Amino acid sequence: MALVSKWVLAIICIGLIVVILLQPGKSAGLSGAIAGGAEHLMGKAKARGLDALLHRLTVVLGALFIIVALVVAFFLK
Repeated sequence: MALVSKWVLAIICIGLIVVILLQPGKSAGLSGAIAGGAEHLMGKAKARGLDALLHRLTVVLGALFIIVALVVAFFLK
């Protein structure tokens, strides 16, 4: 059980790292340098699509990571 949980924890951890690295930065590319605050005002339209999917995946994988880490800690105690 503990060995399987460790592998699941490692897979979730790698997935979380990949999803975080795929997310664009606050001022990604040339649009951040030119648009500045205008991108913040029109952020609602940009929130759809890939950015929203990556955000949801980050939240889900983060929650799974915490839960599985607690389970592994409980069983290895």
